[in-house]
Amino acid sequence: MDTGRHAPAQSTHSIVHNTHVYLDMNKLTRILAIAAVTAMAVPAGFAADRLVILHTNDTHSQIDPDDNTDLGGVLRRKVLIDSVRAVEPNVMVIDAGDVVQGSLFFNLYGGDVENKLMDAMGYDIRILGNHEFDNGSEELAKKIKDTKSQWLSTNYKITLPGLKEKFAPYTTRTFDGKKIGFIALNLDPKGIVSEGNYDGIEYMDLYDAANATAWYLKNLDGCDMVVAITHIGYEPTATGTSDLQLAPRSRDIDIIIGGHSHTVIDPAAKDAHKPYLVPNANGDFVLVTQTGKSGRNLGEITIDLDKLTSDYRLIPVNKRLDNRLDPKTAAIIAPYRRGVDSLMNVKVARSAIELRNDQPAMLNFVADFIKVRGDELAPNVDFAMTNKGGLRRSLPKGDITEGQVMMALPFNNKVEVIDITGKDLLENFDVMALYGGNGVSKEVDITYDPKTHKCVKALINGKPVDPKKTYRLATIDYLANGGDYMTPLTRGVKVAASKNILSTDILHWMRTALKGKTINPSTAERMRPL
Repeated sequence: MDTGRHAPAQSTHSIVHNTHVYLDMNKLTRILAIAAVTAMAVPAGFAADRLVILHTNDTHSQIDPDDNTDLGGVLRRKVLIDSVRAVEPNVMVIDAGDVVQGSLFFNLYGGDVENKLMDAMGYDIRILGNHEFDNGSEELAKKIKDTKSQWLSTNYKITLPGLKEKFAPYTTRTFDGKKIGFIALNLDPKGIVSEGNYDGIEYMDLYDAANATAWYLKNLDGCDMVVAITHIGYEPTATGTSDLQLAPRSRDIDIIIGGHSHTVIDPAAKDAHKPYLVPNANGDFVLVTQTGKSGRNLGEITIDLDKLTSDYRLIPVNKRLDNRLDPKTAAIIAPYRRGVDSLMNVKVARSAIELRNDQPAMLNFVADFIKVRGDELAPNVDFAMTNKGGLRRSLPKGDITEGQVMMALPFNNKVEVIDITGKDLLENFDVMALYGGNGVSKEVDITYDPKTHKCVKALINGKPVDPKKTYRLATIDYLANGGDYMTPLTRGVKVAASKNILSTDILHWMRTALKGKTINPSTAERMRPL
């Protein structure tokens, strides 16, 4: 049994070879720490023949460096890709999905900019994320029709004409006599993608598809290694699909290039605590990688083609690269930048505090606005609800621009009012607790047990939720239709809906009712763990 087969360097092999494969997390962490120190003593040029895989995930239309961190940016990423190609004979560039949705470049141009830039950077393989479906599968087919990358999907049965022709269930590449197979694994779109947006896509069991295809590639097609490119997330989930659940159930997958959860897996980090070598069903280690989000890092996997071992690191995409930016790639962006800049300069409101999209204040602000809009659409709305995932960018302290609001609320969600029983509401609150809580308006106070994922207190206007009572809820249509796995909300009865998307409604409110006033929402956590 070769338990060190995919360790980061040869020295790691001797350390883990006699180690029992069913390691607890602490033991595995100690072993990897020793291995990392030992690996530093391995001389340069150790691997004679190698393949370098550069990879990204969840870049989310971050064409320019991130506003908050000054990390990322397509032009910087291209510098790194070109630099590696200049010195390595065998290079592949791979993306694990969610290239789109997150900046005005997508709001205004629907993916044109991102796809042109991926081609300019020379991506070899791309897979779908859930946000590739944000404008519907037919629009997706149009946007990727002329892209140059090989598109893969192993567990989607694609029947939509124009889209199915772009996809293969797997592909193989041969380098220095060694054959590498690539498969792609995706989330079940139901519950995470808006209904109607994934027409022509049939989800097939992820584990069946992964194991059957990887077995075929290894045993019948003659592949020496199999790489799974996934958009299912790193940590175990209630849906039962994640990279940490895939690796132990696999036998023929050697490397997982992941996405969806925005997880930074960095073996070199001082506080690294996320395992990147996970035992499979045979006891061999699977290398599991992910770069975070927004293109802040570029993943680099180096495969020793002689020994079939792999090494992995993250390369930060930062300003040290700014003196080498490619003018030809910058010229692709230039005509689109004018439209983006025009919206970023239109001031619409002011805030007394920074509204971070990962903090309660912004969630409260949006939930309270949905209650205001709900009251305009229908009488006697009891409370409002929204989701954390709908808030994609923070809003600054001080002046807020039209473009910033559109980026913060980029989806085509509309405010909808439904009547729903207290029984269904309580069930839905448990669903929200399962995923770490969500946004509710000021009328609501919820406490949940993070161990059981059950609500222990749920008050609306100071009173416990009555299972037999009917409540009037304002929310977004994505949630009312069962998005984010909120199936109980689908049992509600639709009362009214806005004709405008949420960002349009909130911009109108800022310009009219809020004009001259300063935003200063509550910072209290209205749905909180014990």
